Amino acid sequence: MTTEAAARRMPGAPCWVSLLAHSLPATQEFYGALFGWEFRPGPQHFGPYARAFLDGLEVAGVGELAADRHLPVSWTTYLASDDADVTAEQIRACGGTVGVGPLDADDAGRMAIGSDPQGAIFGVWQGRTMLGTALSGEPGTPVWNELVTQETESVAPFYEHVFGFEREAAVSADLDYLTLHIKGKPVAGIHGVGGALPRDRGPHWMTYFAVSDTDAATRRVTELGGRVLRPARDSAHGRLATVADSEGAVFTVLQRH
Repeated sequence: MTTEAAARRMPGAPCWVSLLAHSLPATQEFYGALFGWEFRPGPQHFGPYARAFLDGLEVAGVGELAADRHLPVSWTTYLASDDADVTAEQIRACGGTVGVGPLDADDAGRMAIGSDPQGAIFGVWQGRTMLGTALSGEPGTPVWNELVTQETESVAPFYEHVFGFEREAAVSADLDYLTLHIKGKPVAGIHGVGGALPRDRGPHWMTYFAVSDTDAATRRVTELGGRVLRPARDSAHGRLATVADSEGAVFTVLQRH
């Protein structure tokens, strides 16, 4: 396990990402072709669910929505917890909502799905036999998780109180960005985008996946029936692009410097 993956398992840190899709086979085909993932069955507590592996290590989960559930298809970031029930109480006490759970995911762990006071959805994961992403930072694995919201100040205290984050503001006067730290390590970000927040999505957590070549990855996304929402561009952290898979789930690919 990489040190990066180990850091992701500290309480509060993003530790897992999971996608609920309409068609499990089509979604597996898309991500298998894009990232080289292989799939094995996972806990079936919500219906069909598979874990994605790269080089034999768990990197993400993909589940299938029940046919009567017309939820938007999206990636969910899970934050690690030592006690999902206590975290659920803290979410409610700090103005958030718990929509699912806490409940056991077989013997893998205990989970809940919550939302912050602005409505951004995230998961809580108390790992047992499955602690979380075993490989991160390598091409085809999660590399960063970021809350995209209107402005950071209104929601940062919620995450500080519930998950124990320490925040560090961006030095740029025209950028509303906080890096969230746990024990001195940067583990996630909050990006206030003001009026640029997509009206159809509202505040949301964005999953970043590492790739070896962002431009090649965006071409592959299109070939596989996905879309490029924000074309490849250079940033302080590398070259990135925001894309959607064949069912519309949005994520960002990042080729690090």
